[in-house]
Amino acid sequence: MSRLRNHVQLIGNIGDVPSITNLESGKKVARFHLATNDYYKNSNGEKVKNTDWHTVIAWGKTAEVVENYARKGREVGVVGKLKTRSYEAADGNARYITEVIAEEILLLGSKP
Repeated sequence: MSRLRNHVQLIGNIGDVPSITNLESGKKVARFHLATNDYYKNSNGEKVKNTDWHTVIAWGKTAEVVENYARKGREVGVVGKLKTRSYEAADGNARYITEVIAEEILLLGSKP
């Protein structure tokens, strides 16, 4: 049951070129935005597409997979957990960011 706590699975398309950072420790960090689409019919019976954007962070070997194989437009599956952090903006107000910390990334579909 503990594997179900703070667990997220998403399938979507990479919306930008993943950024890769090499840390002094030798570890890699990858960051990219993932677009997920949801479809529904409105009151007129028309099909409507709703897109949500998620920031995905990958560390270590998972970051290496992103660096070597993930490209903008590529469909991927992401398994991970949600992490929320906050910071103080220049205007003095608190800002909150929720990110997906990827534990696994599965490359889906064909190469774009």
